[in-house]
Amino acid sequence: MSQDRLIKLKSTKSGFIVWTRKNRKKVERKLEFMKFDPTLRARVPFKEVRK
Repeated sequence: MSQDRLIKLKSTKSGFIVWTRKNRKKVERKLEFMKFDPTLRARVPFKEVRK
């Protein structure tokens, strides 16, 4: 995986982290997704943070 496209998504409710890729040519804003957090066993918002 290319390291410059790699971003870190962190759960807003716990400290769980998910690594994913981002198309930097098209997307200029910070990402925010509803994803499953296995520590809480629920869907919570994940926000992009610095590496």
